[in-house]
Order: sequence, then structure tokens, then C-alpha cells
Amino acid sequence: MAITLTDKAAAHVQSFLAKRGKGIGLRVGVRTSGCSGMAYKLEFADEILPDDITFESHGVKVVVDPKSLPYIDGTELDYTREGLNEGFKFNNPNVKSSCGCGESFNV
Repeated sequence: MAITLTDKAAAHVQSFLAKRGKGIGLRVGVRTSGCSGMAYKLEFADEILPDDITFESHGVKVVVDPKSLPYIDGTELDYTREGLNEGFKFNNPNVKSSCGCGESFNV
């Protein structure tokens, strides 16, 4: 079981943590949302809760709650720029379908 970051994603997170001035890593999870059922959620982790699972990828601590892990296990998080758009891209091997807007997915 693991969640990994590409070099670009790790550099982006490290840069934001440095600008923010606090935080121990990146919290990755899922929530019920959208037309396909689930949506990713990303936020800075300021603490690790007792049930959290942690991974380290390219020097960045990735924190996941145990309920989210089955849906995102094996996911690689990348940071991409396409034209004027930039942001995190989830390469999740568990996804069976996703909505047309790219906002939600189903496993």
C-alpha cells in the first residue's frame, strides 16, 4: 500500500509548505461528491492523527486516513501544466470510471 508523488509534485508541495511556514506534509483523501461518486481532497497536514497512515515520497510526508486508503492505494500524484491550467493530477489505478468534468470518479 502506498501513495507516491512525482518529483514535480513533491517540489511543488515542499515549496508551498516553505511559503506557508508550517505543516508536516500533504493530506490526501476522498470524499463523497460529484456525479461519479467520489472526489479527491488535498490539504496540508499539520498533524498526524492516531489512525492516519503515512508514506514518504521524494522527501514529502503523505498522510492518508484509513477510510480513504482503499480508494486511492497505488495512486501517483503528479503536478502538471497544460496551457494556462496547472494543478495536481491523480494517476489512480483503482478508477473504473470518471465523470466528464473530471471532478469525480468511481472505483
